[in-house]
Amino acid sequence: MRAEVITVGSELLLGETVDTHSAYLSRECFSLGVEVVFHTSVGDDQARLMEVIEQAHRRSQLVFLCGGLGPTLDDLTKETLSDFLGIPLVRDPAVVTALEEWFQGRSRNIPSNNYKQAHVFEDGVVFHNAHGTAPGLAVSKDGVTYVLLPGPPRELIPMFEQQVRPYILDTFASGQALVSEALSFFGIGESLLEETCKDLIEANDNPIIATYAKEAGVTLRLTARAATESAARELIAPIKTEVLKRTGDYCYSEREEPLEEVVMRSLIQQGKTVAVAESCTGGMLSHLLTSMKGSSQAFMGGIVSYSAFSKEQVVGVPEEILEQHGTVSSHTAEALAERVREQFATDFVLSVTGVAGPDEVEGKPVGLVFIGLKEASGPVRVYRLQLRGSRRRIQLQAAKQACFILQQCLKKGETTR
Repeated sequence: MRAEVITVGSELLLGETVDTHSAYLSRECFSLGVEVVFHTSVGDDQARLMEVIEQAHRRSQLVFLCGGLGPTLDDLTKETLSDFLGIPLVRDPAVVTALEEWFQGRSRNIPSNNYKQAHVFEDGVVFHNAHGTAPGLAVSKDGVTYVLLPGPPRELIPMFEQQVRPYILDTFASGQALVSEALSFFGIGESLLEETCKDLIEANDNPIIATYAKEAGVTLRLTARAATESAARELIAPIKTEVLKRTGDYCYSEREEPLEEVVMRSLIQQGKTVAVAESCTGGMLSHLLTSMKGSSQAFMGGIVSYSAFSKEQVVGVPEEILEQHGTVSSHTAEALAERVREQFATDFVLSVTGVAGPDEVEGKPVGLVFIGLKEASGPVRVYRLQLRGSRRRIQLQAAKQACFILQQCLKKGETTR
């Protein structure tokens, strides 16, 4: 099956926004056995968008349209497609309710132009937007299916992963069961993961094996076609086993889910608690660990000790450690974990101190990070990292690495006896 991706927005043509959607959707489609043959970007011009849609209709069976679903006058994607297909747009009461609840939850009156987003294709499919106001849509005519997705990545990606991918699997099964399973990795780069599994990738086209990097971590997806779902899963099983045999130390989940959710679920299931002491991550680790519903069962609290003063006066790191070794050191990471363990009395404590950038600190390079892991009994284990990237990326990688260190400990059963 041939597919193509059309990204809509004048900001793409002006260079103000980089099109990441085409690459993302192409990788996802490849993992589903769908061939993407064209990428097109078009501005907010109805005549030009109509021309691009006409081309896509002649040459593809699946067309993604990204962007142009919002409330403003230049958001014309679904209106243009409606005119081209001759399928009217109708007001969807469920979308109206979702819009009104979205604005009520933010104590704001809904601007009248937002109701434009409640118009959907008659007899089409609506994908709920949990992270914004514009729903996604799907509609088919003349053997071509159009999937319309919101422009912001924070809305498009979860919508695709949670709703659109299952829709594609169901819609284009062609009399066969199409099954996709994902493995989530951390601590191994995409290129190394691919190299480690290169022979498996090259030797198999059913299941298809595809890797792709996320903001923090890597996903490997296996997709198989067979007469039945169970037969498709039987095709996946031996390949999955071999992948895990080679790279299992880096795999934190056999489902596509955030690392921090895996960590918190493991803590809750094991009846364990954790507290944190953060410096360079500035509260990001606490944010990740509390992003899952029910995290209060395991997360007892934390301290963001960003300055030397707070490390000494609030947390209780001895002055001589800071003077002799500096705020960024294994000794400081160890002391932070020890002192916070005394204050919170948790089963685990994670500590993070480092240089997020853009400048060196105490003569230490950008990206140098120390992570401490303290159990209720036993010494603090300190991990030294040299991370790369922007300030935000270093902070995120450090916070995720701390989660991974704790997850590995929980996974291997290295818990307090």
